[in-house]
Amino acid sequence: MDIEKYRVPVKSEIKLKSYPTSEDKKKDNDDIRDNVIPGLVSELKELHLKLHAEEKKGILVVLQALDAAGKDETISYIFSNLNAQGLKTTSFKKPSDEESKHDYMWRLHDGLPARGEIGILNRSYYEEVIVTRVHNLIKDFHVPDDKKKEEIWDVRYRQINNYEQYLHENGFHVVKFFFNMSKDEQRERLLERMKDPKKNWEFSFNDVKEREYWNEYQQTFEHMLNQTSTSHSPWYILPADDEWHARRLVSEIMISVLQEISPEFPEITGEDKETLKEYIKKLEDEKNEEVPE
Repeated sequence: MDIEKYRVPVKSEIKLKSYPTSEDKKKDNDDIRDNVIPGLVSELKELHLKLHAEEKKGILVVLQALDAAGKDETISYIFSNLNAQGLKTTSFKKPSDEESKHDYMWRLHDGLPARGEIGILNRSYYEEVIVTRVHNLIKDFHVPDDKKKEEIWDVRYRQINNYEQYLHENGFHVVKFFFNMSKDEQRERLLERMKDPKKNWEFSFNDVKEREYWNEYQQTFEHMLNQTSTSHSPWYILPADDEWHARRLVSEIMISVLQEISPEFPEITGEDKETLKEYIKKLEDEKNEEVPE
């Protein structure tokens, strides 16, 4: 699979409409789920185990999309198969009163991975240049003293880019997935959640209200993708209407990131290696000890 065609070029002027929401892969759902995903997850799991054991690098994964685009399912079907000790997931919702008292990136910190971990952000700090922009939630005290209110978005894009570069330079790779879903597909998925009692819990009335701002969201997404896809922290646009195809792409891209990091299991050397031999012998000798009556 050519994953590069899903990557947003640096300093680009892409049009979101140029990226398909579907590549006609729905018909392959069963095959991808049963015959492709298991092998990819197995490879991803092995690389993640090495990352966790080595504890040198970390990965921050950003999942960004409108409701019902597939973020939760990607976590459930792909990332949840990894070693739980080396995985952390954080969901971003409306800022709490405490979070609102701080700078907009402050609430990110609890979601950051440690070395050896993959940290997943289900929505993210990008909400502060998406929802905040669509609904015009910027207050005067959010704007730097030397800037005008309409300049705040370029300021925040720069700040986000700088922070992601800071993370990368300190050993934490940032990879960002945008689930590009069509309006028709979202309607069908929302209706399924509303009509199926077992899925009602997944539905929020606000999901339908937000559809009224569909065009505004698309414009905002496009601007965000163009301004914040960098060489060190790229965006990947996924054809989210094809749910299992999108999960396959996430798996392949994550494998590529981990292969670039190239983690290895730590080797025991020197005195520790000799001590290891002694303890192996000690435990093996226990088999030969007589069990007291």
